[in-house]
Amino acid sequence: MAISNIIARITEYISEAAMRIFGPTDDQYPNTGVQPFTGEPYKKGTADIW
Repeated sequence: MAISNIIARITEYISEAAMRIFGPTDDQYPNTGVQPFTGEPYKKGTADIW
């Protein structure tokens, strides 16, 4: 009985790891890409003021 429980726990451990590796991703990374420019264009004369 104890040997079958150990084998079942090992099998469950390995199968859960395989499902985690080969399953769909659950990452919540933000979407990236080209972002629109919303600032003011650089002007050399006005940049020295601040």
